[in-house]
Amino acid sequence: MASATSANAASAAMHLVDYADPGAIKQVPTRNGFGEGLIEAGRRDEHVIAICADLSESTRMEGFKKAFPTRYLEIGVAEQMLVAMAAGLAATGKVPFIASYAMFNPGRSWEQVRTTMALNQTNVKIAGAHAGVSVGPDGATHQAVEDVAIMRVIPKMTVVVPCDSVQTKRATLAVAAQWGPAYLRFARAESAVVTTEETPFELGVAQTFREGGDVAIVACGILVYNALIAADELAKDGIECRVVNNHTIKPMDEPAIVAAARDCGAVVTVEEHQVQGGMGSRVAEILAAQHPAPIEFIGVHDRFGQSGTPAELTEEYGMGVASIRAAVLRALGRKRARNGR
Repeated sequence: MASATSANAASAAMHLVDYADPGAIKQVPTRNGFGEGLIEAGRRDEHVIAICADLSESTRMEGFKKAFPTRYLEIGVAEQMLVAMAAGLAATGKVPFIASYAMFNPGRSWEQVRTTMALNQTNVKIAGAHAGVSVGPDGATHQAVEDVAIMRVIPKMTVVVPCDSVQTKRATLAVAAQWGPAYLRFARAESAVVTTEETPFELGVAQTFREGGDVAIVACGILVYNALIAADELAKDGIECRVVNNHTIKPMDEPAIVAAARDCGAVVTVEEHQVQGGMGSRVAEILAAQHPAPIEFIGVHDRFGQSGTPAELTEEYGMGVASIRAAVLRALGRKRARNGR
C-alpha cells in the first residue's frame, strides 16, 4: 500500500489494521462502538443523556443505562415523542442522544426531526441503528436504505456513517462534543474492523486509506472494507485504486473529493444505501460543480430490501467485492475513452 499524500491521509494509512490478512481482522458490529462511545461521552460530560424507544439492547444504549441510570429515559415505542422530548431537554442544556432503528427514527419521526429538532437548532444527536440491508432477516420493513437521503437535505444537520466499530466510537464522541443536530448511522451485523485507536478521525475530514492513481473508490460505512479488498485484488492486474473513507456525508470534505477525481480521473462511490440521494449523489453534486469526471455508483438501485443473511443481501444488491471491481473497470474504461486512449 503506497503512502498517502496529505498528512491526515498518511497517518490514517499508517494506523490501519492489516486488512489483507483475514487472521488480523476482527468482526464487530458498528453498534457496539456506539454503545462504548456513548458511555465515554457520558463520563466526559454530565449533560449527556440517553433516551431510547424500547430498544436499549439492540441499539447498545443498555450500557449507558447501567452506568448512568438517572440520565437514561425509556419512552417506549413512540419515536415522534422521542424527538420532541429530546428537543425540549436540549433547550435546558442537556445533550440528548436518542436511539431506535433508523427505519423508525428518523424514518417515522422525520417531521419532528425537521421541525422540532433541526429548525430550532437543538443539540440533539440521533443514533440510527440497524441501517442498511445488512440487518438481514428483518427484511424490507426494518432495512433503512433511504435514511441518509432524508437526513442530508435538512439544513445544518451533520450526517456521519463510520466505517467500523472503532470509528463509530470515535464518531459518537465527536458528535457529542460538537454543538448542533447530528445523525449517526450504524449497523447491526458484525463487520470488519479496519481502523485502530491511533487512526485519525475528524468530522468533515475524509481519509485516504489506500493510495492509487487509476480510479478513486469513495466509500462509507461497513462497505469500506469491501472497497479495500477490491482495490487490492485489482492491484494484482496493475490497476491501482485510491480508497477514500468518506465517513462524513454532511458536511462532506469537498477538497478531498475533488482531489480524488482530479488525481485519478474516475470515481466509484460505494454505500449501503439507495444510490439516489445518498453519499454517492452528494459526491456527484460536488464533482458536477467543480471537477466533472466519469462516476459509477455502488449501492441499492431503486429496490426495497428483503430477508436474507447480511452476506447474501450484500451480494444480491451488487455491493460485494466483485461488483466493486466491475464498477472500477467500467469507470476506468470511461476514463480511457474520454481521454482518447
